[in-house]
Amino acid sequence: MEPLRILECSPPLTREPLDVKQAAGVARVFKALGDPVRLRILSIVASRAGGEVCVCNITGAFELSQPTISHHLKVLKEVGLLTSERRASWVYYRLVPETLGELSALLTLPTSGPADGPARVTAAAAAQ
Repeated sequence: MEPLRILECSPPLTREPLDVKQAAGVARVFKALGDPVRLRILSIVASRAGGEVCVCNITGAFELSQPTISHHLKVLKEVGLLTSERRASWVYYRLVPETLGELSALLTLPTSGPADGPARVTAAAAAQ
């Protein structure tokens, strides 16, 4: 399956509403990140010096089976957050910086908006 590239066409949420296709693509990325295991995997890869992690180092960080970890890695690859490269018998995973940049740009608040915008968002998230 081709990695998700819907984010490329998505303007910041504060500039104009997403169309149906854009919203579906962005929702897939958020759904992938909504799982704590996948979020931790992404964090492990992102925090690794050199920007890549061997699958053996990812599986060792969890008390989950190798097939379960492989499933989570597959989901992260399908939405375009990770890429992989096989070297001999190991697979190395790397972040896709373009996808993270697009996601970040989508969520960026304008600097010349209402003064209480970010505080209101933070308060709403904390209340849940």
